[in-house]
Amino acid sequence: MIKSFARPIAWLLLAAILYVTISPIQARPVTHQPVSVERLVAFGLLGLAFVIGYPRRWLLAACFVIGLAFVFEAAQLLAATRHARFDDALVKAIGAAIGVTIGVTINRLSLLRH
Repeated sequence: MIKSFARPIAWLLLAAILYVTISPIQARPVTHQPVSVERLVAFGLLGLAFVIGYPRRWLLAACFVIGLAFVFEAAQLLAATRHARFDDALVKAIGAAIGVTIGVTINRLSLLRH
C-alpha cells in the first residue's frame, strides 16, 4: 500500500524540485532555513520516496536520484538568474544518499516483519 502512495509522491517531488531548481530565483520558496539544509532535505525526501516506491529497484533509484542532484544543478546553467555550483550538487547528492539509505533500511525492516 505504501509503495503505491510513494510512487506518485516521488514523481511529484521530482517535478517540484526541478521547478524550484531552474525557476527564477524570485520564484524560489522561502523557508527561513539555510539553503544547504533545504537542498539536503529535499533530495533526502526524494531518495526516500523513490526507494520506498520502487523497493526492488532501489539501486537504480539510488543512482537516478544521486545523478539528478548533479543534472539539476547543471541545469541551472540554463537559467539567467541561477548559478551552478559543485558544492551545491554535492549537498544534494548527500541528501539523496541519506534518503536512499533510510528507504532501504525501512524496506528491509518491513521484510523482516513479514
